[in-house]
This record gives sequence, structure tokens and C-alpha cells, in this order.
Amino acid sequence: MALRQCAIYGKGGIGKSTTTQNLVAALAEAGKKVMIVGCDPKADSTRLILHAKAQQTIMHLAAEAGSVEDLELEDVLKVGFGGVKCVESGGPEPGVGCAGRGVITAINFLEEEGAYDDDLDFVFYDVLGDVVCGGFAMPIRENKAQEIYIVVSGEMMAMYAANNIAKGIVKYANSGGVRLAGLICNSRNVDREAELIEALAERLGTQMIHFVPRDNVVQHAEIRRMTVIEYDPTCKQADEYRALAQKIINNKKLTIPTPLSMDELEELLMEYGVMEKEDESIIGKSAREAIA
Repeated sequence: MALRQCAIYGKGGIGKSTTTQNLVAALAEAGKKVMIVGCDPKADSTRLILHAKAQQTIMHLAAEAGSVEDLELEDVLKVGFGGVKCVESGGPEPGVGCAGRGVITAINFLEEEGAYDDDLDFVFYDVLGDVVCGGFAMPIRENKAQEIYIVVSGEMMAMYAANNIAKGIVKYANSGGVRLAGLICNSRNVDREAELIEALAERLGTQMIHFVPRDNVVQHAEIRRMTVIEYDPTCKQADEYRALAQKIINNKKLTIPTPLSMDELEELLMEYGVMEKEDESIIGKSAREAIA
């Protein structure tokens, strides 16, 4: 099969890196050859696969070596659970320069060093939060990732971020091949959450590819720096990630999304009781305060 390059976006703190690593572990268990490219300065996209605190990043190693040209592929690419290849782009110190630069440097380096070899089935880019600017947009903008998955929950800001990411995809979809492939609901146990995310997916012209229920086994596994697939392969949550993996393997629904206006998004939130009528628009409120 041809290499499928997927990027996973979502609001900070939504459980994006955890979801990505558990999904990738399930894909590896199913015999797929996968590489994860962590595109977050926190460098926490590969630790459950590698059983490590944090992997050395390309940007950090390049700074130590003098330049990225002084690095070898084996310096930056580590192999973890299920033969998954792991790379972290890293970024500059907080407050110094654009953190997205690390993503650009890392992907260019991996291409030049032949990391995208013929036996890979999937590459997953785990991309920082809901930032679709600069380097963080590179997996979308440079036609690296054709499939974008957004991790979301029934919380207002998570949905707001998902809608923003959809806007970013639209911007680059017309000039390139990037498409929205689905929403992954990482449950926060909000009322009518599955229904709400199904409704959001429909409005965006996509699908809720899977609803991942909340389960404390995920945190127990994380404490031991493992994915659930490895920590407790017989538990129900492991089967949820396996189901997600199979849905992604078989996914053919790649669309150019139709983002909602702020009013439409608020109407949806009100319809499902996430927002009350008397709640001022979060955007409207901050705008009014700025004027005052």
C-alpha cells in the first residue's frame, strides 16, 4: 500500500499525544509499519512508545552538534514498541524564536536522510494544539500529510479549536491534497457528547471516526510510560484503540471541510446545552471588553 501521511491536531490538553500513541500501538499490533513525528516543543509524542521521559529532539541535538547537517538519522530516530519509529522535532527555548521552525527543520531532515522508506505504511504527525500558523501548519501546507484527524471533546473550547483547524485545512486544501479525515472524540463525559460531536462532524462535512470513552486505565498506563495496548492488552480500552485503528486503516472519507461561523457554532452548543442562552459569546465578550 502507498504511504499514508496523517496529522493529528486538537486543542492543547485534549489528550492528542496519548490518543496518537495508543492508536499507533494498535496499528503496530495489527502489523502496520508506522513512524511518529512529534511536532510539539514539549516532545511528549513518543514517550509511551519508547518508555522514556522524553526523547532527544532534532532541534536539541542539532544545537549540540553545531547544525542539523552534522546529525545522522540514527541520532534522532529511535525504535519503540511494535517496531514504531519515533522522532521528536523539538523547538527553541520558550520565548526564543518560532517554535514551528523545529517542525520544518525536522521534516526536511527526515526526507533528506531517507526516513520515509518504502516499507512504511503510515506516518503520524502529532502537531501542537490548535495552532495552524507557521511551522505548525507545515504538515498541512507543504502537502506532507494528506489526512487530518482532529481530536475533540464535547467541551466548548475543544470544539472551537476543531472548527479553527478545519478553517486552516480549507485554506490549503484548494492548492494541495490535504483533507479532513475525521474527528476523534476523546470523551470528557459531557452530556450527550457523542451526539454533539456527530452533529459537529456533520456540519463540518466529515465523520466522527470513533468515540473513545474515558477510562482510568489510560492514566495508569501513562504513569508506567506505556500505551494501553502494551500495559493491559485485554482491557476494554485497548479494544477501543484497536477499533479506531481499524477505522483509520479502512477510512476513505477524505473531505474539504465546511467550517461553521461563530454564530452557527454557538447555536450548536446551545442546542446541546453546552452553552446557555444567557452566556455571552466568548468571542463577543472579549471583543466588547477590548473596546471598553
